[in-house]
Amino acid sequence: MMRNPIFHDSDFQDLTWRNIGPFLGGRVTAVAGVAGAPDLFIAGAAGGGIWRTDDAGRSWRNLSDGWLGSGSVGALAVAGSGPGVIYAGMGEAQIRGTATTHGDGVYRSDDGGETWRSLGLAKTRHISRIRVDPRDPDTVWVAAQGLPWKPTAERGVYRTGDGGKSWARTLFVGETVGASDLIVDPADPDTLYAAMWDHQRFPWRIRSGGPGSGVYRSRDGGASWTPLTDGLPAAMGKIGLAISPARPGRIWAAIESAEGELFRSEDGGVSWTCVSRGKLPRARAWYYTKIVADPLDGDRLFVLHDPLLRSDDGGVSFRQIETPHSDHHDLWIDPERPGRMVVGNDGGACVTVNGGASWSSLENQPTGQFYRVAADRCHPYRVYGAQQDWVTVAIASRARDGGIGAKDCYTVGGCENAYIAFDPERPKLVYASCCGGALTECDVETGRIRNISPYPALALGSEPRSLKYRFNWNAPVIVSQHDPEVLYHAGNVVFRSRDRGRSWDVASPSLTRDEPDKQGAGGGPITNEASGAETYNTIASLAESPHRAGVLWAGSDDGLVHRTEDDGRSWRNVTPPDLGEALVNAIEISPHDPATVYLAVNRYRFGDFTPCLFKTEDNGDSWTRVVEGMAADAATRVVREDPSRAGLLYAGAETGMYLSFDGGGRWRPFQGNLPRVPITDLAIRRGDLIAATQGRAFWILDDLSPLRQHDEASVGKSHLFRPRTAYRIDINGTDETFKGLGENPPNGAIVYFRLADRLFQEQDAPAVRLAIHDATGKLVRQYGGSSPMPRALKPGLNRLVWDLRVDSLTPPTKRFILPAPWSYRVGPGVYEARLTVAGDTCRQRFELRMDPHSGLAEVDFSGQQGLLADIRQTLAELFSGLAGAIEARDSVARRLAKTDDQKETERLVGELAKIEAWADFANQPDCHSLQDVIRVPHRLDAQLLYLMLLVDAADPPPTEAARARFAELEARWRMLRGQSGDWLKSQSPGTPRR
Repeated sequence: MMRNPIFHDSDFQDLTWRNIGPFLGGRVTAVAGVAGAPDLFIAGAAGGGIWRTDDAGRSWRNLSDGWLGSGSVGALAVAGSGPGVIYAGMGEAQIRGTATTHGDGVYRSDDGGETWRSLGLAKTRHISRIRVDPRDPDTVWVAAQGLPWKPTAERGVYRTGDGGKSWARTLFVGETVGASDLIVDPADPDTLYAAMWDHQRFPWRIRSGGPGSGVYRSRDGGASWTPLTDGLPAAMGKIGLAISPARPGRIWAAIESAEGELFRSEDGGVSWTCVSRGKLPRARAWYYTKIVADPLDGDRLFVLHDPLLRSDDGGVSFRQIETPHSDHHDLWIDPERPGRMVVGNDGGACVTVNGGASWSSLENQPTGQFYRVAADRCHPYRVYGAQQDWVTVAIASRARDGGIGAKDCYTVGGCENAYIAFDPERPKLVYASCCGGALTECDVETGRIRNISPYPALALGSEPRSLKYRFNWNAPVIVSQHDPEVLYHAGNVVFRSRDRGRSWDVASPSLTRDEPDKQGAGGGPITNEASGAETYNTIASLAESPHRAGVLWAGSDDGLVHRTEDDGRSWRNVTPPDLGEALVNAIEISPHDPATVYLAVNRYRFGDFTPCLFKTEDNGDSWTRVVEGMAADAATRVVREDPSRAGLLYAGAETGMYLSFDGGGRWRPFQGNLPRVPITDLAIRRGDLIAATQGRAFWILDDLSPLRQHDEASVGKSHLFRPRTAYRIDINGTDETFKGLGENPPNGAIVYFRLADRLFQEQDAPAVRLAIHDATGKLVRQYGGSSPMPRALKPGLNRLVWDLRVDSLTPPTKRFILPAPWSYRVGPGVYEARLTVAGDTCRQRFELRMDPHSGLAEVDFSGQQGLLADIRQTLAELFSGLAGAIEARDSVARRLAKTDDQKETERLVGELAKIEAWADFANQPDCHSLQDVIRVPHRLDAQLLYLMLLVDAADPPPTEAARARFAELEARWRMLRGQSGDWLKSQSPGTPRR
């Protein structure tokens, strides 16, 4: 393994990620709209940033990429008095134990979300509400819920009067008490109400409620606060507030308590009455407890819970409003047209313009939260994962048309929190876990799903210490790389099956700390929580050595690492000495050295976001912490080693991607155009890097060749990287990204080259030529020189995609014929890229293969390529003749304009008529649109182009009809040549026919 080479940021600038989807919304925790803009809405995703729709939810576009330092949005607010002013508070308030990511404060946009700037408060971490003074867009209040994992001082209610230049904390109750909600009285904006929540989340339990929970009121614009107690419960948990704009003085408080769920005040909070006891859902108060009042109806109230509920009698009774998904977290209602609303739930953001009778789709938002990623070895390969609150997904890495959509996806059993495994060579049978130890086998060819759980028991609702086995929310399952009949599944022990799940045996003792005091009720003191996510002392990661069967590594969610060399008969504790209690999220056994193993560990569930990667080179006898170069808050999720280059590592963290060339000795950010969201898992397949994200679905970095070939010798110099094998794949329709679809990879051969900085210092546009030659050395395609580069060149790494076509012909006229390239695709074979910079040429050979699914791998392309070359040559000769005819026509026209001699005029008129008649036979008449092709006659050039397109699109060998048609057209061209005048005789006749 070579030492970490020198590198510049520009060495990686053109490595481009693409989002493949799925376009199935993830959790949205904040929404907003604009009064008077009926189709404009804004949504903040739990991990996917800020989005905007200008067509009432038919499509969404991202606003925050490149501007925000984190992807988790807790609150959004649009200033009513400042057009285009939007505030965003980062860090979702729904503090899930398995998916919560921290925020980095408050941001402001003054142009409707197109640009953003940070306003500070980064250490508040989770913001539940932002309110803007309706009179002044620079007066803002922030409800800071704070870090859920440990006591911190940065929480409470903050106020600014200068648009965020400075902040004052005006309400602070305690280091475990955050502001869960905040409302402003529309009748008197100097009166505010705050809900304070005493809470703390542990990896094994959530405490929701305590002496600090309560409702507070301010009458001086948030400068001072008074607790409200008359009629409210003595012991409270999470609280949500709503105030009626239509009925002054009426306020509701949704309260987690044993004395009722909904309280109402008619006197501005002086006194309260319970209006609902036992009528609203009590489960998971920490996840919901949000309410919204109708702006025009003083008796109408919406409750955001698993269902969306509405009361029309002031909160006494409720009915369910049907929406496209469950688990609702925020609702915005147009103050002028209450039937116009946007709601955020665990399936995304959806819009209604008719009061909830119908809603916009959730299948147009690539904001899914994925726990893991796997990929098979099919061609094209498929990407697998489980999307939070939806289903498991297998999605194509590329589609046969313009984008990757629902038609390219299917589910594979398991459920939202699955770990997925299969034989990558034959992914017919897919194994997916689910909460509580459930495990399924899905036959993707028949759709049959069978339950193969090692211990089928209903675990939800039970205390973990009462269970025989405990399973992680994202319980590992693997298919042996050495025998696909062998499965491993992990709870607090490792289960093994040698017959694909028909029978199981326990292949380990408990590999966790086994602490009964951390295996009790998942929630309290008011509401229990037994979703399965709070089960602790479990195995969270499991890896099998690719080098030898029976070698397994296991990592627990409480900070232990074990290893077996005998398929579970004996296990050895190889935990790094200074690891402590932590989540061992990923184990990477080096594909190059069986004794080298990497661990990706995080302690974010203990309030510690520092990166934590470990490396051993002696099977765990000793460990080294390898995090140099990573950001201080880059809590690490995963590390993977490149199978083609030892020591080349990729790491996914809470704040993005990292790269190391020396086995973790030194890391550098490796973000590129990848959104700033948590990277939960990584996989490498066919030379691509695949990322699972917590909030932006799946992303793929196509072609790792520049990283695999990167070395010190070429740094700072111009260099051509060896292209990887390319495939000729037929695409139906355009290869551009369709709206609402995942992006296909470039359809062609990707060529990477680096240009030295000095070239751009010496001249603005250096002379660069990239040429593609075939195996015989014949020039096929050229970029630069006489042909333009497809994009502007820059110092450092540049990417060019050869579309596998020969150089395009250029018609001598601008007449419209067909919307198609004036070229054709080459056949499979060996090609050579040649980069010429300042007179020096670098050469790299690569192979072009047929799509394995085409059935053409062994087909002889020479006949088709020969016919296409002949058609192109005839077209080139015709174009040359047309250019000569145009030149001759213009010359005759000039002479005609100057002569006064009658005979000369008659002669020139006759010559001009002859030229125009000749050109009219050869050249398509003038067209202005595709529809004009229907009404005009098709001349020789159009017929030749059409034939070239047909032969190019068809499988080889060419048909006899195509050959006969070309012979006919070529004969027409020979006849036309014979009828030409001196203008054509001076033109090159082209190369002779074969």
